[in-house]
Amino acid sequence: MLNNFLLAHFGFSASGIFLRCTNAGQAKMYGLSLGETDDEEDFSADSGWIPWFCGLKGHELFAEVEEEYVRDNFNLYGLRQRFQFYEHALEMILSSEAPEDDDLADAEFLEIYRDASDLYGLIHARYIASPRGLQAMREKYLKGVFGTCPRVLCDRQHTLPMGLAEDLRAAQVKIFCPKCEQVYAAKSKYRELDGAFFGMSFPQIFLQTYPTLLPLEIPRPFVPRVFGFRIHKQKSVIAIKEDKDKKERIKSGGHWQDLDQNHG
Repeated sequence: MLNNFLLAHFGFSASGIFLRCTNAGQAKMYGLSLGETDDEEDFSADSGWIPWFCGLKGHELFAEVEEEYVRDNFNLYGLRQRFQFYEHALEMILSSEAPEDDDLADAEFLEIYRDASDLYGLIHARYIASPRGLQAMREKYLKGVFGTCPRVLCDRQHTLPMGLAEDLRAAQVKIFCPKCEQVYAAKSKYRELDGAFFGMSFPQIFLQTYPTLLPLEIPRPFVPRVFGFRIHKQKSVIAIKEDKDKKERIKSGGHWQDLDQNHG
């Protein structure tokens, strides 16, 4: 019982320091859905906090950080001063027990849980840039766990999660499309995930590590038409980018000739 665990390790008395929540609303403030995991049949309460946390609905984007990585102080450098309950949060992350519904209804527990979830997220951002973490994210990418590009002309290209800032509470997680190289809002079920849990550099590190996963096809630009007739001298952003890339390639080869003149 994690309640006993907290009493023994965190120093809370059993006389009522824990404030009882009257409903599940407070738990949902921390991204929790009580009693719900992504795969309840395969989940065991003995699996530990990390598998439980990653198995929560809306947490599919997370990789399970190895305990060995979390226990290495080198990987945690600079994180201690960012959390009020750092020691308690770290101990919770490394716990071999998963929270029970009674625990998730305790206000004091949820305060520590918030630090634990944020701390895990920042550790996760570092882990997925490591060889083992990249491998775990590669498996998710190939399975399409991160979703597909919402742009129709990208033909359901698999995407990668990323953040727009390294600081917590700055922006929600976004998705990056390797084909059109645009950033989009993630699905609403991921609205509780902070972009800092993935970092700004993850897509670039991932694609540099696995260059064979880069899309070979050039993204098809949208061609504006009126009653089936193409509108001349009006190009989409991708068409403009494609022309610019072609000119840069010619320039690097020692030629400055404009492609538009070639088609004239």
